[in-house]
Amino acid sequence: MTDLKSLTLDELTAEMQKMGEKSFRAKQLYGWMHGRQAVCYEEMTNLPRTLADKCRERYDYIVLKPVRVQESAIDGTRKYLFALPDGNTVESVLMRYKHGSCVCVSSQVGCRMGCRFCASTLDGLERNLLPSEMLEQVYAVTRHTGERVSNVVVMGSGEPLDNYDNLLRFLELLTDENGLHISQRNVTVSTCGIVPRMRQLADRQLQITLALSLHAATDDRRRKLMPVAERYSLNELMEACAYYFERTGRRITFEYSLVRGVNDSAEDAALLASLIGHLNCHVNLIPVNPIRERDYVQSERYAVNAFRDRLRDRGLNVTVRREMGRDIDGACGQLRRRYMRGE
Repeated sequence: MTDLKSLTLDELTAEMQKMGEKSFRAKQLYGWMHGRQAVCYEEMTNLPRTLADKCRERYDYIVLKPVRVQESAIDGTRKYLFALPDGNTVESVLMRYKHGSCVCVSSQVGCRMGCRFCASTLDGLERNLLPSEMLEQVYAVTRHTGERVSNVVVMGSGEPLDNYDNLLRFLELLTDENGLHISQRNVTVSTCGIVPRMRQLADRQLQITLALSLHAATDDRRRKLMPVAERYSLNELMEACAYYFERTGRRITFEYSLVRGVNDSAEDAALLASLIGHLNCHVNLIPVNPIRERDYVQSERYAVNAFRDRLRDRGLNVTVRREMGRDIDGACGQLRRRYMRGE
């Protein structure tokens, strides 16, 4: 059946007309789904029962419910594990900042990118998420907390650009003025570096932030951490980043996970500054979040600060990501794997 919550307002209007309904019913239904995050047709008080019955017969209505919620005793971060209609599970994270609440959503069940330090990829890719399943992560957190979400980052499990068409539809619905109407400038999409998709996304000229998971400043070192580097060189990546800025006017964010003894030396900092110094960019340093299946160790605090300072001395805009949710399986994929193991 058609996935109702993944339809645009124009598509929903066409569906209503096919059923012999007035066009305004589409806007009512759309508002209930995306503005008020209704979990069932019974909540849609101004929708005729006959129309609700027709919709039940013709469409899937995706609603996610949490099967596990963990809250950090350190910073109040909440990690959600949601059950999907097919029995799979997916993670989301709510992070609270002074400027508002941010939800980190997953774009796939699992991941096939194989990054060495990430728990999401250990069991491979199960499937892509539908636009509605991505939206429902935001909606379900909103329902659970009663708080309006101000920012969304697509940085959970999965590679967003490996689910490109569904990602674009998700972004369209998330930022639509008839729904949550989250500003595009408050949305960040992360990628490990699928160059053709980065260029396609640039051509859409959206005002979202693109975050590139870089993690190394030489091709050889990056290949050891990220298999995608076998397909796309750093030169190709930097050209794609420059193209993204040229087409959108939005600076690139480079995500750089610091791993002790692997990519956190003074030489690494110098190489990184040389690689990206010509771009309009921001560097987000991330002390790697250890997972039991890998032996990567987080850089010491002094090494993190020294790396940051070396980049700043080269004129780069740099921050160290605030560590959140460390006591609740904060890294991507950790909670799902524990649940799958029955822990």
